[in-house]
Amino acid sequence: MLITRSSPTRLLSSRGHFSLALSPTGQLIAASCSHFRLIHTSKNRPSPPYSASLVPHNGQNAYHQPQTDTGASTTDSTTTAPLSVLPLTSVLRSLMTTTVSSSPLLLKPSMAVMTALANSTSPLWNPDKNPLLRYILKNTFYAQFCAGETPQEVRATMAGLKRIGFDGVILGYAKEVVMEEEEEHGLSSYNDEGRQDVTKDEIKAWAEGTMQTLRLAEAGDFVALKFTGAGLQALHHLSQRLPPSPTLADAIDSICTLAVSRGVRLLFDAEQDAVQAGIDDWTLAYMRKYNSRERAVVYGTYQAYLKSTPKTVSKHLRAAREGGFALGVKLVRGAYLGSDPRHLIHDTKADTDAAYDGIAEAILRREWRSPLEHPTGGGGTFPNVQLVLASHNAESVRRARAVMAAAATTVDVAFGQLQGMADEISCQLVSEKKETQAAKAATTAAAAAGAAAPPIQVYKYLVWGSTGECMKYLLRRARENQDAVQRTKHSQRAMWNEVVRRVKQGVFRRA
Repeated sequence: MLITRSSPTRLLSSRGHFSLALSPTGQLIAASCSHFRLIHTSKNRPSPPYSASLVPHNGQNAYHQPQTDTGASTTDSTTTAPLSVLPLTSVLRSLMTTTVSSSPLLLKPSMAVMTALANSTSPLWNPDKNPLLRYILKNTFYAQFCAGETPQEVRATMAGLKRIGFDGVILGYAKEVVMEEEEEHGLSSYNDEGRQDVTKDEIKAWAEGTMQTLRLAEAGDFVALKFTGAGLQALHHLSQRLPPSPTLADAIDSICTLAVSRGVRLLFDAEQDAVQAGIDDWTLAYMRKYNSRERAVVYGTYQAYLKSTPKTVSKHLRAAREGGFALGVKLVRGAYLGSDPRHLIHDTKADTDAAYDGIAEAILRREWRSPLEHPTGGGGTFPNVQLVLASHNAESVRRARAVMAAAATTVDVAFGQLQGMADEISCQLVSEKKETQAAKAATTAAAAAGAAAPPIQVYKYLVWGSTGECMKYLLRRARENQDAVQRTKHSQRAMWNEVVRRVKQGVFRRA
């Protein structure tokens, strides 16, 4: 849409909400949001609070502090606004979802509705059987966080992200199981007798969905793999720390072989505590089988909010060193606050932040340092590690970028954020990646110095599947927003500032 000079652009206020008014011809004629000021008269100024570069000031271990001022940015006017690469529909959906998530008044009923939809067995509340419900969800929350329902939709979404400047995607199949407490206790008494055919069907459906996901991914992409989607037998074996059944083991081998042939990497997702120890066992076994000394095909997911994670990472690092294979590490804070036992989780958010940043720094520096455990008999050689830093925390991203510069890291590292979340961080990283690439192509001494900055790889994590299949995934995304209100407010502010910037410039990017 184009807003001409003669178009009315007066901003209207509405306490506690935002609104955008369009003319019959599709022109924006009004917008409103409470608690925000109009800023960024230049189209080249990025939207705070993340307008500061994520690249360190210099070669020292220093990083920019996050901006908390919502006023005008002081960034050089020649710098392109990072969020300008997003289509208008994406910006507006992000503004809508973050406004809901950061408002206690709106969040509580929204969470109740999402929970009911994710767990209902009624056809009336099943988006795959109710066309009206499917239409509403698919064009709002589903479109914000998911890749598509068909291979054609998924490929279009992936292509759009790569056009923006992302290196690739982390693609997952939506089917998953989130267990209630009584279901966790029932796993120990599970009996497979009489349901062998059902078990084979469960494994077959999971394997086919995962392999179809692999065929959608391109070389250099990641595919996320959730073992809970493989059925009750898989859940039982994981909960008892048993190896996979022969049928499931064959399926996993087929998946890994296809991944190798396509140049795609596999992320074995972390899940609830009841099955996590078993997942760690399986992850390490398949790393030994498919990871070479130089390249990781299989990555484990390590949740920094668990007190045991530094010990687990240390154990796997030692195994990689002794086994002569590259350790694939995807580091996250954790996504099961609502179901994991509280005593297993760090007492404070600050403790979780310290664990996340400490593990990341130790790996980036390739040093046996706190919070990692020193191997018995001294440190010894640090194994080859390939790292995915999955974080929506701007401070953690800044710290990692600073360490990369200060340590001149040789670790292969990629940054990842969920589709539809933390776009202000993702787009800033993409912007800096483009600046680094431009510097490498330049010939001046200043450009040569800039070209020495650590390389940046940026990915978006998204799932695909029917709207109904994605409901449990969408519920977890909603709960994550609920548990990170301050971060959500920052994202809301960044999206609002981007809307204002486009209004001021009179140009809206079409979806």
